[in-house]
Amino acid sequence: MGNISRRDFLAMAAVFGVEAAWARSFSAPSKTSWRERRDLFPEGVASGDPESNSVLLWTRRTPQPKPARELIAEVALDQTFQRVIATQRVSISPDADWTCRVLVGGLKPAQIYWYRFTDPEGFGSRLGRTVTAPADGDPRAVHFAFVSCQNANLGAQNAYRRMIFEDERAPEQDRLSFVLHLGDFIYELVWYPEDRASYYDRKVRELVRYPQGEKIQDFHIPVTVDDYRAVYRSYLHDPDLQDARARWPFVPMWDNHEFSWQGWQSLQVFNDKTRPAQTRKVAANQAFFEYQPARMVKSGGSSLEVFSPPQVMDAPIKVFDEHGLGQETNNLAAINSLKGYRSLRWGRNVELIITDERSYRSEDPGSKLDPTAFFNEDYSQFVPEEVLEILDGGRDYNGGNPPNTIRFGDQQVPNIRKADPAQTLLGAEQKAWFLEQLRNSKATWKIWGSTTSTLDMRADPQNLPPGMVASAWPGGGYASFGGGDVSTAYHERGEIYDFIQKHAITGFATVAGDRHSFWAGLSAKSLPPKPFDPVGVAFVVGSISAPGMVESMEHHLHKDAPLRALFLGQGPGDSSPQPTLNMLVRHGVRSCLEYAKTGDVQKARQLSNRDLSPHVSFVDMGGHGYAVVHAAADRLETEFICLPRPIVRQEQPDGGPMLYRVRHTARLWREQEHPNLEQKVIEGDPAFSI
Repeated sequence: MGNISRRDFLAMAAVFGVEAAWARSFSAPSKTSWRERRDLFPEGVASGDPESNSVLLWTRRTPQPKPARELIAEVALDQTFQRVIATQRVSISPDADWTCRVLVGGLKPAQIYWYRFTDPEGFGSRLGRTVTAPADGDPRAVHFAFVSCQNANLGAQNAYRRMIFEDERAPEQDRLSFVLHLGDFIYELVWYPEDRASYYDRKVRELVRYPQGEKIQDFHIPVTVDDYRAVYRSYLHDPDLQDARARWPFVPMWDNHEFSWQGWQSLQVFNDKTRPAQTRKVAANQAFFEYQPARMVKSGGSSLEVFSPPQVMDAPIKVFDEHGLGQETNNLAAINSLKGYRSLRWGRNVELIITDERSYRSEDPGSKLDPTAFFNEDYSQFVPEEVLEILDGGRDYNGGNPPNTIRFGDQQVPNIRKADPAQTLLGAEQKAWFLEQLRNSKATWKIWGSTTSTLDMRADPQNLPPGMVASAWPGGGYASFGGGDVSTAYHERGEIYDFIQKHAITGFATVAGDRHSFWAGLSAKSLPPKPFDPVGVAFVVGSISAPGMVESMEHHLHKDAPLRALFLGQGPGDSSPQPTLNMLVRHGVRSCLEYAKTGDVQKARQLSNRDLSPHVSFVDMGGHGYAVVHAAADRLETEFICLPRPIVRQEQPDGGPMLYRVRHTARLWREQEHPNLEQKVIEGDPAFSI
């Protein structure tokens, strides 16, 4: 954001539903009597969505032992608050669960500021540190981390402790400016220890008890806004997460678990049944608004302190438009109660364009299928790639000529999607906005903050030796591992990549989460045997603490399964199974079988199927941790920092041991060139991952 007048700033604050403070041109010692009482501010402090002259600040003052109706927010140039440049009285109330959100303007670009909150009794929050963005024309490199998927019910947030430890010791010019959180900040599915003592090898932690809640199978889900608020509070009591929010501004976006596990628009899906949940979608949005300082636009009310939720009811959605958006009035009110997608600029080199891939998406293309239609027990992990492409494309598949039936082995399955629109994750309105943001951006790097992965995850079971399993592979070629993210929204992703190519957009990069694994690669519309024509680079970060696919297979894949060597291979010298799933999606079945035979990783890689995954240069399906981006005028470097499985919290200042650090470097390409990635292992040994 460039220069802005105080009047325009106040108008902008009203749009975001926050109170406003304006910085003075001079500093002075604080006149506030502040005594730190973290017990009265148990969720800590936070800042969010920094721009070059403003940032959002947040805290919550518990109403116990007695409520405070007002706080003093202060911003200073120093930790001792001898150089205070902004002081503002802000209201808090039970209508916002006693949270406070204040937008501070008149700040200087690329500047570190300190902030705190104090109640009328002089009791204060912990100190917070924040950083403003550089001015639009500033050529300096931008450094930020991106993370996703923290499940405090099942794991520890050690990645934040490591992140803080390293940042405190980094040279000033290399320190992080912000943390991009790509969703699943909370997991609304909560197990109570008496219902389930363990999950895999993890002990189920006592996390939260929903004031109301609903029990489904052996887990509990939120029903009211107080339920959603309760789970946010429990997560923010984690010391490592709280310390991270106090050190850096966060840029948050929701994924599915901020609302509902398999939810889409304002619908929930449990036990294969879809049910209206407009009241819960509004409640989820309200809690997100109250606990995540972000420049999101709420739909209701002029109040700067409260969300003002629209009045909705849980009504069936029977009519969908040509893009799959439910036209039921309560559905539209619920999903529009808070608009999350937005873009933020950091200097000359970075524009971050963040999308919402849950609120406007159409129904999953496979949701109405007979579960047995494309299932073969011998290949239970796989779905033929062409099946997903046909279902995804609907009536738009094959240039508007979809087949009447879809071949699966020796069967012809009716194409129930033949007359339906192509799948969308973004929705028509958001997609049009997203493409215009890409086209108009003048930043060196146009970085798509996608909450779900854009990189195809596929295998080549067609290359299995005859007789290894009882039946022949029923597909016509490659296999996918299933849908649900951008990687299998083939039609919409193709539209985006065609647009990038048509408009000669360079410096396109994607950072994503949700997959609970580390990936690095190239953004391409299609893979061999179709044309392979990359338009950008793409990265996926491992989960902070949520279990991943390797961990799941360790517990669910039978030891006598015919294809076990493809996922958990064990060479002659191995004392335990190895994550050959990484080798499968990067190199193919022949490499996995060679490893099981010889235990020689290099020999196995020599049998790599080069057409399987030319878009993938790194994958670790069991990795946990975080990623750091360094965006400069001539290159984009992304480091994966992988930690051991976070089953217990590490008390050490560095967050415990580190397994590896790998750096991926993309050089800025010219219009006629293809992007490429270089890999370098900086520390550790990412076995099976390259």
